[in-house]
Order: sequence, then structure tokens, then C-alpha cells
Amino acid sequence: MSKILIGLTGKYCSGKNYIGKLLEERGIPVLDVDALGHKVIEIERDAIIARFGNDIIGEDGLINRKTLGAKVFGRPEELSALEGIVHPGANRETLEWIKKQGRICIINAALLHKSSVFGSLNEIIIVKAPFITRILRAKKRDKLSLAAIIKRIKSQTDFYSQYLKEKTDIHIVENSVFFGNKGSALKKLKNSLDVILSRYGN
Repeated sequence: MSKILIGLTGKYCSGKNYIGKLLEERGIPVLDVDALGHKVIEIERDAIIARFGNDIIGEDGLINRKTLGAKVFGRPEELSALEGIVHPGANRETLEWIKKQGRICIINAALLHKSSVFGSLNEIIIVKAPFITRILRAKKRDKLSLAAIIKRIKSQTDFYSQYLKEKTDIHIVENSVFFGNKGSALKKLKNSLDVILSRYGN
């Protein structure tokens, strides 16, 4: 029986990782490609340091991802250079992970459309969240200024076009779970996942 691959993606602080945890609670394996990228950064550290300089090395001897991120944010050529180093390794690790999984697995990635498995996905879950909820999540998680948060959010204005033109089934799921509204919002979110997964007996 062929594997069923479901992509999970969303804009900055949309709450896709929270949905990933809910899917894991249902016994479905979820690969966090963004976290995998952190692993690959260290595997490819020599090439990255040679391209971006020794000042990206932190006090702990590891590459400081915030410093590296600042060097590529808003600079398409620099970002493309970094992706050219990291993405091949991330794609290789992704394929190896899929081979070890059962019938259904989830590929959780902010840049899902750049994954080597993008063309093989059976479904894509795109996570949305209210604008103010995303700002509050960003303040809580990343401790950024409001101006920095708005800048990150605006950098993803053309996020959906690369997904909506695909023939793969796409599901837009709203994740408004945050603080006081957790009960009702969580129930609605779980119901949405039930509908998506019901065709696969999960």
C-alpha cells in the first residue's frame, strides 16, 4: 500500500506546529522540516561559515541562527545562497524519514512548496489565524518588537499562490487557539482535522 503524505504549512505564527502536535496525539508521525533544517545547518556548518562569515558562530561554538537569519532576511540573493546549501540535505533527510514511517505521515514545513516531496503530497493543510492572534503569539514566543513582527508578516504576502494552483486537495484550517478561547477554538480545530482525516480512517 502506498504511503499517504499530508503537507502542513502556514504563515508566521499561524499555529501550524500546534496542529502538528494534535496530529501526533492521534498517532500520526509528523516531521518538523524547520527543525530538521536546524540539524542540517550544523551538518553543513563549514559551507555556511565559508559563505556567510565567522561572525555567525555563537559563544557555544554553534551557528547562531538569529545572526544567520539577519544576514539573509530581506536579501533574496543571500537567502537563495543559504537555501542552496541547506535544502538538499533537508530533502535527503526528509525522504529517509518517510521511508521509516507507516501508512500516513505529515510533512510540516513553512516552505512546503520547496520540499522534494511537494509533488507527491495527497493533501495540503494550510493553517490560518486571525491577525491579532498571530501578533500575540509572536510577542509571546519570539519576544520581538511590534515593528519586527509586522515586517515578518508582510514578507509573506504572496504565501498562498504556490499552493492554490496545485491539483492537490487543499484544506484551509483556522487555528485561533490562544489563551482564553482555548476550549471552543480547540474543539472547532479538532473537528476540522476529523473531517480531513476521516477519509483515511483516522
